[in-house]
Amino acid sequence: MTDQPIQGVPYLSLQAEFESLREEWFSNLSDIGASGAFILGPNVRAFEEEAAEYVGSRHAIAVANGTDALVLSLRALDIGPGDEVITSPFTFFATAEAISMVGATPVFADIDEASFNIDPESVRAKVTPNTRAILPVHIFGNPADMTAIKSIAEEHGLSVVEDGAQAFGARYGAGVVGSHGDTGCFSFYPTKVLGCYGDGGLITTSSDEIKARLLKLRNHGATAPFTHDELGYNSRLDEVQAALLRIKLRKFEEDVEARLRVACWYDERLADLDLATPVRPGDGRHAFNLYTIRHLRRDALRAHLNEHKVGNSQCYPLGLHLQDIYKSLGYKPGDLPVVDRLCNETLSLPIFPAMSEAQVERVCQLVAEI
Repeated sequence: MTDQPIQGVPYLSLQAEFESLREEWFSNLSDIGASGAFILGPNVRAFEEEAAEYVGSRHAIAVANGTDALVLSLRALDIGPGDEVITSPFTFFATAEAISMVGATPVFADIDEASFNIDPESVRAKVTPNTRAILPVHIFGNPADMTAIKSIAEEHGLSVVEDGAQAFGARYGAGVVGSHGDTGCFSFYPTKVLGCYGDGGLITTSSDEIKARLLKLRNHGATAPFTHDELGYNSRLDEVQAALLRIKLRKFEEDVEARLRVACWYDERLADLDLATPVRPGDGRHAFNLYTIRHLRRDALRAHLNEHKVGNSQCYPLGLHLQDIYKSLGYKPGDLPVVDRLCNETLSLPIFPAMSEAQVERVCQLVAEI
């Protein structure tokens, strides 16, 4: 007698992870409560040191969330009104929003059809005298082509801000994502590869000057207590989340390996179907924050998965260049043809470290039916 098939598969499940962390984290919470240090305390400082060592940067500055990491990075590089920043429109809104928040103008480049990352040749064509920076996104955990991007930046004297919100632990060549640009920006939102149980973010840099500026900007522009020389932000990581992130960072490589294992299960079962599975970097490592496929009947597939209670996400249904907020920039359908096409074909399937092979099998059975 065969086992009954799994009926539903969540898009993400953190319960098993929480149970494995509960005892140690709760013990740390007790120590934090007894200490009376809740903001930018010893756990934050220790996590900054440990994260910098992991990424391979000289410094790491913890902030309140990934969006703030982007905004503060741009501010630290003195990017503002009149400046242009080239980025991808195939990403979460925060990437472009951060550029707009500092008063600069996002300039959207097309993306590579296989990797979903920003296309360096499209970037090169978008450079103008007003361009100040390139903001590549390591989308879904897949590292962007940093060699080509840095070459363009060096040629034109531009800064590079890496958006690694979905890609903590991804590698490009011998370096970890976040170590290639002037800054690297990370989000620790619970759904991320390294996530906390609230909001959190991090900026990595090897520049002493940028570090000093970021330390001011995250704390109201303060040079000393009650002494300010510029407008800053209230963007500080708390001890509760830092303590959790320290525990998770110690076992982080196990989590990435688990994600890679799940991705391989998908690859094997989807290989013969009429769809495109995610590509891996030729020299590096995909972190698989998301497992995103391309399917010409994406909407039918999504409806089928929803009917059978299998989690999925349509990342992203409309490129940022065509969103109402950026109408004034004048982009039209067809200006960035690869983005426009992929927005109608991509679908992210469930992936998380505790996902079982049987759950992957069930998802793939349903995909095969469409």
